[in-house]
Amino acid sequence: MTPEQMRDASLLELFSLEAEAQTQVLSAGLMALERNPAQPDQLEACMRAAHSLKGAARIVGIDAGVSVAHVMEDCLVAAQEGRLLLRPEHIDALLQGTDLLMRIATPGDQDSEAAVAVFLAQMAALLDPSAPLLANAQPSTANLPPVVQPAPPEPEPLSPPEPDVEAEPVPARKVGKRGGEGGERVLRVTADRLNSLLDLSSKSLVETQRLKPYLATLQRLKRMHGQGMRGLDGLKAQLEESGQGPEVLEALAQTQQLLAETQQILLQQAADLDEFGWQASQRAQLLYDTALACRMRPFADVLTGQSRMVRDLGRSLDKPVRLLVEGEKTQVDRDVLEKLEAPLTHLLRNAVDHGIELPEQRLLAGKPSEGTVRLRASHQAGLLILELSDDGAGIDLQRLRRSIVERALSPAETVAQMSEAELLTFLFLPGFSLRDTVTEVSGRGVGLDAVQHMVRELRGSIELTQVAGQGCCFHLEVPLTLSVVRSLVVEVGGEAYAFPLAHIERTVEVPAEAIVQIEGRQHFWHEGRHIGLVAASQLLNRPAAQGDEQSLRVVVIRERDQLYGVAVERLIGERVLVVMPLDARLGKVQDISAGALLDDGSVVLIVDVEDLLRSVDKLLSTGRLERIERGGRGGKGVARKRILVVDDSLTVRELQRKLLGNRGYDVAVAVDGMDGWNALRSDDFDLLITDIDMPRMDGIELVTLVRRDNRLQSLPVMVVSYKDREEDRRRGLDAGADYYLAKASFHDDALLEAVVELIGGAQG
Repeated sequence: MTPEQMRDASLLELFSLEAEAQTQVLSAGLMALERNPAQPDQLEACMRAAHSLKGAARIVGIDAGVSVAHVMEDCLVAAQEGRLLLRPEHIDALLQGTDLLMRIATPGDQDSEAAVAVFLAQMAALLDPSAPLLANAQPSTANLPPVVQPAPPEPEPLSPPEPDVEAEPVPARKVGKRGGEGGERVLRVTADRLNSLLDLSSKSLVETQRLKPYLATLQRLKRMHGQGMRGLDGLKAQLEESGQGPEVLEALAQTQQLLAETQQILLQQAADLDEFGWQASQRAQLLYDTALACRMRPFADVLTGQSRMVRDLGRSLDKPVRLLVEGEKTQVDRDVLEKLEAPLTHLLRNAVDHGIELPEQRLLAGKPSEGTVRLRASHQAGLLILELSDDGAGIDLQRLRRSIVERALSPAETVAQMSEAELLTFLFLPGFSLRDTVTEVSGRGVGLDAVQHMVRELRGSIELTQVAGQGCCFHLEVPLTLSVVRSLVVEVGGEAYAFPLAHIERTVEVPAEAIVQIEGRQHFWHEGRHIGLVAASQLLNRPAAQGDEQSLRVVVIRERDQLYGVAVERLIGERVLVVMPLDARLGKVQDISAGALLDDGSVVLIVDVEDLLRSVDKLLSTGRLERIERGGRGGKGVARKRILVVDDSLTVRELQRKLLGNRGYDVAVAVDGMDGWNALRSDDFDLLITDIDMPRMDGIELVTLVRRDNRLQSLPVMVVSYKDREEDRRRGLDAGADYYLAKASFHDDALLEAVVELIGGAQG
């Protein structure tokens, strides 16, 4: 390619980017002008967009683009000057011109020449006041196909192939002076490469956590070294009292000097490793957060063309409809956005076709003639919450009942007793439709079932509610990203498994005596209903626990209206896991969707909850569901580990006492350092947890006394303090603490994990 060709190719690419941005401005402005043709700000914005495209097309030598943009600009200027009132037919033509400009700017589109001639003739007829407005003067979609077409009636394909994606969405960025938010450069990066970057950054984050045990070992080694030094001091005193010769004392002095030098090296190495570990973890976290952010895009990206599609579909059905969107800037993983586009298109088309009434019907019902569809996006607990509602007629429940009976889906007497929520679930069945005839838009029996299937593939849920005469509302919940999943990590058969939080109703501790047998199956009573109880060890083919606990840890999982309690050995805690797909050569692993790494580098398998529930149904149908053995034999004599909590805050003391007590530890409390020191000298404990700032004796003094006492010097010590500065952490660790936890970032799991790391389980 010659330099001249390269220059031209670059200009064409810039024109394409310019066209993407300016046609979005035109589409939005023209739809606003359709509702109010005299809005000066919208007229100005559309005129400037057309003018900019005309100039850009002239620069790159695209004469067709110049002609189309010029006639559009003439129309808009006439409207600005009051010489022309924009009627629906003008808006239709201008929108068609907008689509045509995008076609002209699309590389490789060679079929726009005839369409340009048709468009220019139609605009000339519309702009000539003396020419009668004929029916055939309307822009013809047959002769002038738009770029932004309403989505086809059928949803397939719902799962588009993985494309090459941009690091930032190109349409959101304008070039040159229109660079908007700083005019950042846009680089194209393949999705696979972006996924690899996220994978590497997540592994880097996990690897930094593996420094913790090395640092803890150094801290213990430093403490043992100090004990050795004190032992030599005592030995020297004894030798001097016994009158040993100078040779022995000199050899001892040399040994002490050598140990003192090694102690300094050890102190420095421990400090350096602590600093390195802290810095590495901060940078790894930043790297991971940045890599994850590269995958995130504003929700508005999935809405490109949707407002236009709703408007055009409404026009074709003689229904003026407006789409209102809230939360366009909500950030969502690009993979989730791509998979949401098809189901959202279905729901929007469904709202216009099924929901919104004809204008005359709306006026009779006391509604404005223009229908409204609202789409709201927001974040909540790691989920993207979408609410799509319309102000239409709602669902005719009597007609729905008749359709259910006619299709032999349920007996009439049963249908008559169904609640509204139960009736609405039939709309999600494959092939179910309330339309008696097939139209271009509806009646093919493909719709809400495909939407539900797609949402479930995203590990999400969808729910339909309605108010008769006032409209319907679809409530969707899907993860913000498929790259990470918020999960509850549990232990089953000595291995870690993760349940996605989206499927968890709650966790409960069920006393053994609360488990009852109903029709040969185990249940427990929870919030007014019996919940079936199954053992995770049987479902996941793990050995059953051999403990004698008096209660069971149960994860209550929900799938639509089904609730099951899954008994596990231990609740490890909530984690945000980076999803690592299983090797494709393994095929579908029963009850497992993916894998992940925990902070210590160990592997955790992520449970496929839908698959797990199918396994439960299979076990129930075959009668092979095993009973969970209730504990209680011989467990009362096991000694529990004792923890002393020292803190001058009543709230903090009680929080830690209840939290640790609920996990089976025997917990004593002290109100300050002096009270804690007295408790330590008079009783035995397996762990000391202390604050730093306290009256009478602070935490540093308390830890120092503990390390100097022969009986207590090996006692594990954890400092929990509001001070989160690096020098405060080092001061606590140098005093002899084994673990430093900041209250600013304190949460239940962090404390419990640290306790287990230092002394193990309550009875283990």
